[in-house]
Amino acid sequence: MPAILAIRDLRKSYANGFEALKGVTLDIEEGEILALLGPNGAGKTTLISTVCGIITPSSGSVTVGGHDILEEFRAARSLIGLVPQEINLEPFETVWNTVRFSRGLFGKSRNDALLEDILRKLSLWDKRKNRIMELSGGMKRRVLIAKALSHEPRVLFLDEPTAGVDVELRKDMWNIVAELKASGVTIILTTHYIEEAEAIADRVGVINDGALLLVEEKENLMARMGQKQLEVQLTAPVAVMPEALAHHDLQLVNGGDALIYTYDTRRERTGITALLNDVAQAGLVLADVQTRQSSLEDIFVDLVSGDAP
Repeated sequence: MPAILAIRDLRKSYANGFEALKGVTLDIEEGEILALLGPNGAGKTTLISTVCGIITPSSGSVTVGGHDILEEFRAARSLIGLVPQEINLEPFETVWNTVRFSRGLFGKSRNDALLEDILRKLSLWDKRKNRIMELSGGMKRRVLIAKALSHEPRVLFLDEPTAGVDVELRKDMWNIVAELKASGVTIILTTHYIEEAEAIADRVGVINDGALLLVEEKENLMARMGQKQLEVQLTAPVAVMPEALAHHDLQLVNGGDALIYTYDTRRERTGITALLNDVAQAGLVLADVQTRQSSLEDIFVDLVSGDAP
């Protein structure tokens, strides 16, 4: 089955010579959730805006459902829903009319039952007669989400959808994302809440300085690049590392109350058994032992800083 979204060598340069996108190539399958991570200015929003037809690419190609975004703009754009970072709504219009108008823009027939369902899921039904200017910032964000869903898109872009919003909206948003995925909608998410990406994404893409560093299954990425840490808590603190433990590459932390040992889960031997034997030989008494798996955030920081293997 061909990818629902196919991006080939996509580039965007400006007159001043700045390259916002540097040959991005990416296939996104129907029904998957891709989390696109990157620091501020990495190119996330430029990539989304280009696919959605807001920015014209300098070169390369993009197809959505087989439709080229330049040659078949209307067909391609009709398949896309976009929740942008910025809140840009008509302040004097009601919630209901705002969402209904957005559906009409895409030539969709009237479907009040569908719109009611969307508004109810976003806790907006009781606000449907309110003007946009009467809503809080979080409620306006909900309206943006409702607008994006109003024409039943097959591909949904969420550009920092929960930035600066309340916990309730974030919960509602991820419930809707789960339902959309179950119905076959493809979701591309950018977020600064990396724990959200770790919780819901199927694949993770990391972009930095306009270039796509990698795209990989989340579990495979964490297994391939993740490390574990063993924290050995001691019954009594030590001032300096014992000589018998010097070759283990340990860190002395918490004022000498604990030792941190980092190891690679891919190795045949982790060295933990030898370490614990040497700890006992050094006369240190263990109070507790804990392990910690590298998070997606740890891996992301290593990738964009160039420290990843």
